[in-house]
Amino acid sequence: MPSRDPSTSLPLHSHVTDALKAPSLIRLSDNLVLARFETLKIYAALGAVRSLVEAGTVRPGDTLVDSSSGIYALALAMVCHRYGLRCHIVASTTVTPTIRSQLEILGATVDQMPAEQDLRLDQHRRVARVQELLRRHPGMHWMRQYHDPVHRLGYAEMAALVRAALPGAPLAVVASVGTGASSAGLIGPIRQDDPSARLVGVQPFGSVSFGSDRFQDPEAIIAGIGSAIPFDNVRHELYDQVHWLTFRYAMAGTVALMRRHAVFAGLSTGAAYLVGCWEAGRHPERVHLVVGADTGHRYVEKVFARHRDALDPAGLAPVEIASLHTLSPPWSSMSWQRRGFPLPDPPTGQPAGPPPAAGTPVTG
Repeated sequence: MPSRDPSTSLPLHSHVTDALKAPSLIRLSDNLVLARFETLKIYAALGAVRSLVEAGTVRPGDTLVDSSSGIYALALAMVCHRYGLRCHIVASTTVTPTIRSQLEILGATVDQMPAEQDLRLDQHRRVARVQELLRRHPGMHWMRQYHDPVHRLGYAEMAALVRAALPGAPLAVVASVGTGASSAGLIGPIRQDDPSARLVGVQPFGSVSFGSDRFQDPEAIIAGIGSAIPFDNVRHELYDQVHWLTFRYAMAGTVALMRRHAVFAGLSTGAAYLVGCWEAGRHPERVHLVVGADTGHRYVEKVFARHRDALDPAGLAPVEIASLHTLSPPWSSMSWQRRGFPLPDPPTGQPAGPPPAAGTPVTG
């Protein structure tokens, strides 16, 4: 816990993870608020490792291993530094030299996958590499950020901050799905106070988590937002609405967030911002909390340097679908209604759903 210097109102933190874990809340419009993180997954890593240490499952000197596309790797390495644990990261090909250098300085061992255009293959290779390490080093502890619900625990603290900052407001949380831990860990405590709180998930085309794996987006570099394998931490029954976006639409939201609000954030944040603007227009009675997982540093060349090519969000809108059978790029939206997955097929001889209708262009 931070202490306070009597000469200032600023907290004094005993470790950098305490300083970085909480978001900055930025009001973007009357009913749109951004929770901006430097590294969202510090909450996940802190909550998980603290629980494992307290239970005696891991002890100082033990090695924690996991696969990551970037921000979880850095968060886990920082938390291992805090608790005197060793860290081994099997890193995606998308992990930048900046992040890798930080990991190595923190003492983490880094296995980085070779350059690979197909991020689905990259993810499969990373999991296979973790399993190989565990066979060779059975004393390692696999964190299983994709599957172990212990990663949800730390987000209860964030939920308390959100309710304190937005008291009494009916909420909708808009977040990239990713591993599912942040969505589940955040919406659970919020719904204890308000069961009607909405959860809106954002997915890239090509992700298996909500059934878009039959699509391929050749430009997709939205590391951490989608999945090539099923994630147990994705609790489909928590989601009220799901949106699927292509890279070009996520890029439009990312550049617009910087242009309109001077917020330099990652591609998953930009995708959530674009969706948040549309949802806020459809549900003006709710405050929409957009979860911004990280900064934009690893997207400088492929997103921000191309800002002149970014689409204008004012002209973009999703096609609203009633069935996954009518899912189509570049942007689809579906009322998920807190159902499980996979969804049942429509009865034989029955249409999969009404014809898709165009939505309202984003103006937020």
